[in-house]
Amino acid sequence: MSMNLRDLEYLSALYDERHFRKAAERCFVSQPTLSGQIRKLEDELNITLIERDTRNVMFTSAGESIVNRARRVLDEVKSLKDTAQSFRDPMSGDLRVGLIPTVAPYLLPKMMPALFSECPNIKWQLEEQQTNVLLNQLKEGQIDALILAWLPEMEGLGHISLYDEPLYLASASGHELMSRDCVELDELDGQMVLMLEDGHCLRDQAMGYCFSAGAKEDGTFRATSLETLRHMVATGRGVTLMPYLAIEQNTQASDMLSYRPFSDPQPAREIALVYRRGTSRIRTLQAIANVIKQSVTMPTA
Repeated sequence: MSMNLRDLEYLSALYDERHFRKAAERCFVSQPTLSGQIRKLEDELNITLIERDTRNVMFTSAGESIVNRARRVLDEVKSLKDTAQSFRDPMSGDLRVGLIPTVAPYLLPKMMPALFSECPNIKWQLEEQQTNVLLNQLKEGQIDALILAWLPEMEGLGHISLYDEPLYLASASGHELMSRDCVELDELDGQMVLMLEDGHCLRDQAMGYCFSAGAKEDGTFRATSLETLRHMVATGRGVTLMPYLAIEQNTQASDMLSYRPFSDPQPAREIALVYRRGTSRIRTLQAIANVIKQSVTMPTA
């Protein structure tokens, strides 16, 4: 018996799932097949990778080390295949893209029809997660590119700027600040602001703008999504900052909500396509970025 890449995939899946049946389902094989192949891998390496006398799947220290090496091998093999694919036809093959929750629901309906039309041979795999989860997946090779708000701490990654998205003030329609065409940032002084929960990069960005202006956060409520935040603001409990693409959505609370732009300098966030430096799919990503740029229109000052 000789080691093969499929055995390494089985091992990697088992490490993630910590359950033989779930790992087998993920690899589209039977549980006995996966278990037997991992046992053969242990025999070939002459080392114990998994403790089998416990109720849960537990990896030995040797197993942990082997999994890390196995994943590097699998990443290199994928990179090799991607490189070959990029030379044959950069606009085909699988592409795994992650998006943050404050971008995905509003950007996907705009960009995907254009991408389906312009890149018909790409097989899209889309995933929505918070920023830190996506960054870890990107660094570990589990995903090819991200669409998210660009932050200074991402400097070690490559990125293509897609658009600068202004943040609007959102409040109940009868709020005093809604009586004017635009709002000065310092007019948030003393206002109660509702925010997203921890983990959303938009929370940190909004807090930066609001707190610098003297606003206060309502610490008794943190929203899990922009839609929850939108509905809470509509009740008159406080104000918030809302990305431009999100305010184009019609919601049940839309007649109770109003939005106003800020006067310059306007709060905004840079939405970018982020990737690992040295990726073999750079030509693909550049072409995709161009399509996305053409599918999104931001308001003019």
